[in-house]
Amino acid sequence: MKDFIKYVGLDVHKETIAVSVAPGDGGELRYVGEIANTPQALEKLVRQLGKGGVRLSFCYEAGGCGYEIHRQLTERGWDCMVVAPSLIPKKAGDRVKTDRRDSLGLARLLRAGELTAVSVPDDEQEALRDLTRAREDLKHLQRQAKQRLLAFLLRHGRRYAGKSNWTQAHFRWLETVQFEYPAQQIVMQEYVDVVIACGKRVASLEAQIEQTAQASRVWPVIQALMALRGVNLLTATTVVAEVGDLRRFARASQLMAYLGLVPSEHSSGGGMHRGGITKTGNSHVRRVLVEAAWTYRHAARKTAVVQRRAERTPEIVQDIAWSAQKRLCQKYRALEGRGKLKVQVCTAVARELAGFIWAIGHIMPATDVAPA
Repeated sequence: MKDFIKYVGLDVHKETIAVSVAPGDGGELRYVGEIANTPQALEKLVRQLGKGGVRLSFCYEAGGCGYEIHRQLTERGWDCMVVAPSLIPKKAGDRVKTDRRDSLGLARLLRAGELTAVSVPDDEQEALRDLTRAREDLKHLQRQAKQRLLAFLLRHGRRYAGKSNWTQAHFRWLETVQFEYPAQQIVMQEYVDVVIACGKRVASLEAQIEQTAQASRVWPVIQALMALRGVNLLTATTVVAEVGDLRRFARASQLMAYLGLVPSEHSSGGGMHRGGITKTGNSHVRRVLVEAAWTYRHAARKTAVVQRRAERTPEIVQDIAWSAQKRLCQKYRALEGRGKLKVQVCTAVARELAGFIWAIGHIMPATDVAPA
């Protein structure tokens, strides 16, 4: 009985968890029912299913409920897989979806070994990830606030004659804008105050990100990635916080595919068709790498800023960073010379930049990297 195993599929929601069990001996699947999504209810379920020394293996889909269930189960010594929802095999003709069916399907697929797990971050990595994502959210709110203010001014014929918006001169100009009706003046001032408040929030989070990154165990890796051109503190922190241990990818191409930077393909028989990038995987890292790729439009050069960052890293990292700069700047010019759109050029450069990030991640000491 000690070697008997049960595969448990959990369909997790905010208030409830639907539970199904697939016996390891190939027996019939069984729907256990729904339990409350609380640590106490989950603890009771584990005791009931684990009677008689039965080994248990759990799985549930990654989603808004986070990783607390995974941590609770693994701390008790049980196997638990957090599954990538987009990679769950599904029948094309199956149009019925219920919690019961989902949990039964998870249990069956777990027993068959057909599920793909996501990397579960530890507490420190998740805290750093929350910071970078919160900053990204506030930047989005800041952009929206700026757009609304500019749209309001444009509707009423107020146009700034200067070169760039959101400079000190632009804000001084906003102070001089006047409207005939007091209500409109109040509206404009409220819009301006929101823009300023969002800017302060973003700056506060950026300072907190820097402080948290420097105090974390992954700081040597973040610092090493900053030797690359276009990879500043925010970009390097986002990469490490989102991806985790870069050494879990055996090849650079696996990291590129994980970030959705590889071409899609639909080939059959003798025909081969490749389309745009897949855009699967982590969109946060893909975005910052495409932004970093834009800096390679200039000629390769060790600027003062890049050189100061590189000098804090081992010599082998500096060599990789310089090789990356020479190769990627040349690639940018070559693709641009062939008439490629700039967005396509940046995407292609970002894909190769991911390869150099993988190379740096693999030469850093293992003790410096937090487990993913």
